[in-house]
Order: sequence, then structure tokens, then C-alpha cells
Amino acid sequence: MLHRLSQHYVAGAWQAPIARATLPFATPATGAVLGELAVGNALDADRAVMAARGAFEGFSSWPVADRIALLEAILAAYKARYDEIAQAMSTEMGAPITQARDAQAWAGQIHLETTIQAARDFHWEEQRGSTRIIREGIGVCALITPWNWPMNQIVCKVAPALAAGCTMVLKPSELAPLSALLFAELCDEAGVPPGVFNLVNGTGADVGAHLAAHPQVDMVSFTGSTRAGVAVAQAAAPTVKRVAQELGGKSANIILPEADLSTAVAAGTLACFGNTGQSCDAPTRMFVPMNKMEAALAAARAATDTVILGDPADPSVTMGPLISGAQWDKVQGLIQTGIAEGATLAAGGLGRPDGINHGWFVRPTVFGHVTHEMTIAREEIFGPVLSIIGYDSVDHAVTMANDTVYGLAAYVSGPLEEARKVARRLRAGQVNINGPDWDTFAPFGGYKQSGNGREYADWGIHDFCEIKALVGYGS
Repeated sequence: MLHRLSQHYVAGAWQAPIARATLPFATPATGAVLGELAVGNALDADRAVMAARGAFEGFSSWPVADRIALLEAILAAYKARYDEIAQAMSTEMGAPITQARDAQAWAGQIHLETTIQAARDFHWEEQRGSTRIIREGIGVCALITPWNWPMNQIVCKVAPALAAGCTMVLKPSELAPLSALLFAELCDEAGVPPGVFNLVNGTGADVGAHLAAHPQVDMVSFTGSTRAGVAVAQAAAPTVKRVAQELGGKSANIILPEADLSTAVAAGTLACFGNTGQSCDAPTRMFVPMNKMEAALAAARAATDTVILGDPADPSVTMGPLISGAQWDKVQGLIQTGIAEGATLAAGGLGRPDGINHGWFVRPTVFGHVTHEMTIAREEIFGPVLSIIGYDSVDHAVTMANDTVYGLAAYVSGPLEEARKVARRLRAGQVNINGPDWDTFAPFGGYKQSGNGREYADWGIHDFCEIKALVGYGS
């Protein structure tokens, strides 16, 4: 895929960007520069938006069955190049190859399959008395995706947008361009009509902001930091376009007094460390009974000892590097802050792991005796750093869990009936009870500053639809 770094995909063709600017593309596992990524500007964004605008009327009139068949063709192309997709994400973000295959690449495939099923079952039209209710594509969509789950977020936006009959411009993260370029090839192979899907690489400041403000864009779907999400919403406001956002998180993980402490702590610790902690829904705040703090620290330390860091190409490795030097510096700074503010360092700490002197590797870190007011309990770190906080009562735990600007996800472990009651009290868009499997038919999105709108399955399709009422249509 490196040969595609110099191209954008616009109007059904691979094209040289109008802009001539580039950014070095490096793999975070070693820091080695693998090529130069051509980044676009406002003119490149304009060209792609106009291609999407020109394609919208024709594509939006396609029968639903034909749009589903198009998604099935993309799915077939995806399956045929599955290993290549996994390798691309392992290269661009340093994901261990086993995780890249079993989680990162799998996520793209399962969301295609889920969206196809959801589109078959979706209520595109319904009759209410003499009024006909129609759900139809909202129009031209700007899709701005992050680097941490590249194919997951691309498919979570592109697939429902296609199902709804929208056309689109994708701006992926400039830090992880390979998977997006590969996805553009899949769309081309599957026969997506020219202009329906377009890809422009670039920075958020140059391309993302222009797309968000563009008068010919009807909707922006953005995944990223809360700070960037605010900027997107502000840019979109003058044209009153729809904005769907999946933003930051600081997810609580409440381990109830009657839970199996060692099992729940171990599972929660490793979940926090998954994807090198670079997941917006990572359970980074673990709440345990105050009188079980030392036992919880011992269990978290034991779980941390099982993490294997190293070359992402090694199938036995379970944790890769952070995405970049900037992210490494941020995580190091917050670990230092945790130490300075008096939290107990139970595992990990500052610097690279023993025996690794290259790439953006960080030591998986556990802090205990964290107080609710500490910086590491308040700020999203986006690295493998777990804060364990003691509580006096379940009410105390719930109060602390909800006392955050975020509300993306939450976790509860313990006897089922009590866990259900606690889950209902948590102010988060998705609450996981006793470590369930990933449910791609469940809505995903946040309360408060974790965003608005929902992704996955029919929930995602709804966000890309307008609702039209044909009053007097007849029975």
C-alpha cells in the first residue's frame, strides 16, 4: 500500500492531490519512516465534495436491495484481502499482528456483516394513518476517522452511509493512512460508483475543518478527541449541518463487593491495556472496595506481569507501541503527574520497557490508592495506565463514576441482579455487565462530552437518514 501514499481517491479514480505538501509516514514500532504521505488542502477537499455532490442524486435513488448488494461486494473484497488489511494496521499503528487479525481487521468485517443485516431489517418506510414515513439518505457526508481503530471506524461510518444512500468524503487520520487507502481500493474493486466514496488525506486543521464547514456537506460524522469534536461542531454550526460525534472517555469499572475480586481485577486490568490503552472506551478507572485495595493491587500487578511487549510481527506479543512520539510524551507526563500527586505506583512507571530502546513503547502502568480528584483519575490518558480508586459503599462508587465530563462506556462486575441495578444508575452510553462479548448490534456512543449520536447496526443507519412525512399519502 505504500505506493498509494502519494494519491487520493476522488470521483472513482486515483488522483494526485492538488496540494503538493507531504508528511513523513513512520511505523511506531521502530520510528522508521516508510514513505511520504501526500496531504491535501481546501482545494482537494472541494474537489472531493463536489464529486460526492454530483453523485448523490443518482446513488440515493438506488433501491435498497441494490445498496445492500454493493455492501456485500465490499464485504467479499474485504474477506479476500483480510490478511493484507491486518498487516496494514500492524504497520501503521504498531498493533501486534495477532490483535490486528483477531480484533482490528475482524472489527471491519463484522461491522460490514452487521450493517448488511441491519439494512435488510430496517424500516425504510412505514404507514401511519394516511401519512407515509420515509427514511432517506441525508446527503453528502464528511467522515473523519481516528488512528486507534482505523478500519473499525471507517466501516462504522462508510457502511451505514452507503446503506442509507449517502455519498461521502473520508478523511482518515494522517497517522494511520494505509488501512484507509486499502479500503478505497476495496470500494473500487467492488464497483462503488464514481463520486459515491471519496478519500482525501490531510490534517484536521487543513482538510477536516474545511469539510466540517463546507456548505455542500450535509453531515459530519467525527470520531476523535473531545477538544477536536468541539472544533468540528463549531465549524459545522453556521451551515446547520448534522454532527454525529464519538469522542473521549474516562470509563468507570465498578467491581462490586461480592464480585470475584481477583478475576474481575485481572480482566479489567488487561481490558484497560488492550490496544496499548488507546481506546476511547477503555476501563481506565477501576473502583474497588476500600478494604480490598491491597488485594486488588496484587491482582492487577499479576495481570500486568502477563503482558508481552515487543515486535508487533511476533504472534506471541500482546502489546505494541503507542502511535507517536507526541502520544508517548503525553503518557509519560501523566504518569509523572500520578507519581507527583501521591498515587501508589503498583506496576510499570516511567520510560520504555526493559530491553526496548526503540519505537514508542511504554510500560503498562497501574496506580493504586488513587483519589477521585487526582489528574490521572480525571483526564483521558489514552495509554496503558490504570487508576484504582477505593470506595466506601456502592453509592459512593456510583457517585464517583458519574462525576466526570465523559460518559462513553462503563463496566460493572458482580452478582447479576445487583450489577444490573448499578448499570442502570451509570451515566454512560454503553454499560458492560460481567465482561460480555462485543455486541455489534448494540448502540455505541456517549453521554455528555463523549459525544452524540450512535453507531453500529441500525443505530448507525438512523444517523445517516433524514425523515420525510408524505402527508395525505393515503392508506
